[in-house]
Amino acid sequence: MIGSSTRLVAMIGTPIIQARSPQNFNRYFDARNEDRAMIPVDLRPEQVADFVAAARGWDNLDGFVVTIPHKTAVAGLVDDMTPRAKFLNAVNVVRRHPDGRLSGDMTDGEGFLLAARANGFDAADKTALVVGAGGAGRAIGRALAEAGLSELFIHDVDEAAANSLCSRLKEAFPSLAVAAGSIPQRSFDLVVNASPCGMGGNDPLPVPEEVIKAINPGGLAADVVTSPERTRFLELAAHHGVKIQFGHQMAGAQMEALGRAMGVMGADANV
Repeated sequence: MIGSSTRLVAMIGTPIIQARSPQNFNRYFDARNEDRAMIPVDLRPEQVADFVAAARGWDNLDGFVVTIPHKTAVAGLVDDMTPRAKFLNAVNVVRRHPDGRLSGDMTDGEGFLLAARANGFDAADKTALVVGAGGAGRAIGRALAEAGLSELFIHDVDEAAANSLCSRLKEAFPSLAVAAGSIPQRSFDLVVNASPCGMGGNDPLPVPEEVIKAINPGGLAADVVTSPERTRFLELAAHHGVKIQFGHQMAGAQMEALGRAMGVMGADANV
């Protein structure tokens, strides 16, 4: 039960109903009888700056997780960021220090790779298509490059965002073959939906069905969307015999990294 002594963390995004982190964190705190709780905040984009300003003076708040669509906005509002968050210009977790300073990190790529490895997929020397060049897509693209991916194709309805990510990855990872543009009709080892496409029941597929069918044997179709659990994209991939990775698997894999970043898990947890 939340009381006046409870230490809080929050999760901000919209629609927040699709997020799994509040349930995951609150189960974790309850199992350890910790007087902590995570509260979900369905936050409009125009109020993000107000929330971040309020967090600075929120003394029983240890930090907050950031989900779609606020990751880039929050990156411009914190006091400092880890090198990977700076590279990506996106933040998915913020630690509030006792003096009100805010430090940001980006763990989406780490969580994605952990989940992919648990599903038997190793990115080294593989090819991938990532749909979405927002915060999650940028993090996943960078993590795949770090893991030794040989070829990456990026698609986003915002062509400038896709091209920007492509250019930055080319500069940082010269050995990676990376391109951006319209989705090519070819096969990949990995196809990732890192966009919000699929949250709504009437959303179009993030990639053509022909691309899903063409995923190479032993490949993986992965989605960052957590609700619904089985998006139409994943349903079609499973129908065509492709191994699938759910959005909640990525969320679960990075939970400890999020907790450490906020100072509520690990040896340096706030007390």
